[in-house]
Amino acid sequence: MHKHLRNLLENGEDDRLDYKQSISDAGKIAKTLSAFANHKGGRLLVGVRDNRTICGIRSEEEKYMLDLAAKFYCKPIVDLEIREWNVGGLIVLECIVPEGTDKPYYAKGEDGKWWVYVRVNDKSLLASKIVVDVLRRQSSDHGTMIQYTSKEKALLDYLSNHERITLQEFRHMLNISRWRASKILVNLISAGVIRSHTTEKTEFYTLV
Repeated sequence: MHKHLRNLLENGEDDRLDYKQSISDAGKIAKTLSAFANHKGGRLLVGVRDNRTICGIRSEEEKYMLDLAAKFYCKPIVDLEIREWNVGGLIVLECIVPEGTDKPYYAKGEDGKWWVYVRVNDKSLLASKIVVDVLRRQSSDHGTMIQYTSKEKALLDYLSNHERITLQEFRHMLNISRWRASKILVNLISAGVIRSHTTEKTEFYTLV
């Protein structure tokens, strides 16, 4: 087995590597591709089981599915480089997704709507509106200008004494609207002052 492929199998899945035994649904795979583009890029190995053993792709159809996912189920189109590895007669596809230059990238859901996903550890999770706004801000040419008011100070003071805060907690603490609280969080995340943490249950924010 080639050293590069062996390394990818030894390291296991993480925020930049995902294994797929097979691809039968272009829409589902678009979630992973768009999440990688919204992140720092990533690689998808097709023809590999979760336990890191190689089963090989079933047919050339899987390459077509990847291309379909990147071009028709992702918006903007996700760049994709596909390499083929032959391991004892079994073909493994390595799909390389670079970090996107036009974030946020959306994936088309089963409901026909477009959703933004982000990569967290080895999962592709739905992004909150705050994270979508931060991705949008990162792609724009405008710098982040922070208005340092009593509200920003209250948030940073709170986070100096507490590990984390949620949007809801921040709103209640200052009795401000969701829109206003979101705007402050987006500004501070974009400026690199606080960090957002997406989980499957709730999103929270910490000091950087």
